[in-house]
Order: sequence, then C-alpha cells, then structure tokens
Amino acid sequence: MLTKRIIPCLDVKKGKVIKGIRFEGHRVVGGIVELAKFYCNRGADELVFYDITASPQGRSVDYSWVIKVAEQINIPFTVAGGIRSVDTMREVLRAGADKISLNSPALENPDLINQGAKEFGSQCIVLGVDSKYVDGEDYVFMYTGSPQKTANTNLKTVDWIKEAVSRGVGEVVVNSMDADGVKNGYDLRLLKKIQAVCPVPVIASGGAGKMEHFLEVFAQTNVDGALAASVFHFGDVDIQDLKKYLTQNQVIVRL
Repeated sequence: MLTKRIIPCLDVKKGKVIKGIRFEGHRVVGGIVELAKFYCNRGADELVFYDITASPQGRSVDYSWVIKVAEQINIPFTVAGGIRSVDTMREVLRAGADKISLNSPALENPDLINQGAKEFGSQCIVLGVDSKYVDGEDYVFMYTGSPQKTANTNLKTVDWIKEAVSRGVGEVVVNSMDADGVKNGYDLRLLKKIQAVCPVPVIASGGAGKMEHFLEVFAQTNVDGALAASVFHFGDVDIQDLKKYLTQNQVIVRL
C-alpha cells in the first residue's frame, strides 16, 4: 500500500510566504527559504510552491526563488505560478523543481497540459484546481491569487478534471475555496465526488485545522496526500507529531 503524503504549501507573494482565509485577507507568515527548510527537516514528504500573483499579473514564477528553495531541500518540489509555455516549464525544472503545477494557465490554454505531458511525462504535470460551491454545483475559479481578478470559469469542477486527465495530467490537487484557511476540515463531499471520476492521484487541499482532520480525510476518502498551509505555518500542527498520530491510527506514512 502506498504511503499517504503530507505536503506543506508555500503561497508566495512579493518574496514572502503569505496566507489568507478563503483566498482573501492575506498576511505575511514567514520567509520562503526558512519555511521550506524547516518543513523539509520536520519530515514533509513534498513541498508545493505557489507564486500566487504570477498568473493574475500575466508573468511567470520567479526562478530565483525556485533555485533558492531547491538548494535547501531534498524532497519532491512542485512549483506553480504563471507557467504558460513548455519553455517556462523547462526553466522551472532546471531551476530545481520536480513537478509543474498548472492552474489558471491551463484554463487559458488547455493544450498546455498536452504539451507538458508530451515533453516531460504525465508524472511531471499536476493540475491545480480551485473549486467553489455555487448554486448547488462545484465550479472552477481562476486567477485566485488576486481577489480583484478571481473569476468563475463556469466550468464544472468534475468536467474540468476529467478533461485535464484525458489531456495527460498525472495528479490533481483539489483546493476547496470554501474550506480554505477556515480550519474546519477538508471538503470531504467534494473530494469523494472527484475521486469517483478521477483515475489519477488526488491531493486534498483546504481546511485542515488539527490532526484529526488529516485522519478524517485519509479514513473517509482515498486521497493520496493532504496539502496544508495555515495549520503548519501557525504552529497548530507539527509534521512529525502528525505522522506519529497517523501511524497510531493505522494510516501508513513515511516516518
């Protein structure tokens, strides 16, 4: 049986790690390199780096920060932020990333998924999905790094994920905008709905507030990993303690 992955997320803006609630009210929580190194040392299985204002600002991720983080960690490293071409993907991978995460750029140009998967392999291409429940349906939102530019694509979340998988995505990170930063637990309803149609690994994101929430998502869904930010940034949960707790509750993790 595959081990479940614990994945801290660094949302980066203007050279600092920030965090908000439901994608608004961002505040600085620490330095990029310092937090990356800390989480690696505490036993994180992977690290995700989101340059959250890159897509809304029409630019690509800052390579210099990718290089600095990659030099300090020895775990798989996923990078997202305005990656709109195969050439940019190549530069990000050369800078030290292991995987490319596509969100708004893939919504702008779905063929980007096909191109990335063909060039680097599906295992390298991750789909980031920011999903919100609106009028009885789950919809994909884009440009979520900027509250002023956040927009409903009117694409149903399930339909978009099915299309992306058919185009070559090897993994899907599902971020519930309704649960993000609230610390009331992962969106189990949404995750179950997506897993019913998604044949590739799914990573839960948005809502973790205590160790029980990680146990809950692993026990009640078949997600491959749980991504979190606030709960780690603000010291609510320590990764080593979390892994001991999960092991005690029969969840297989890498110790």
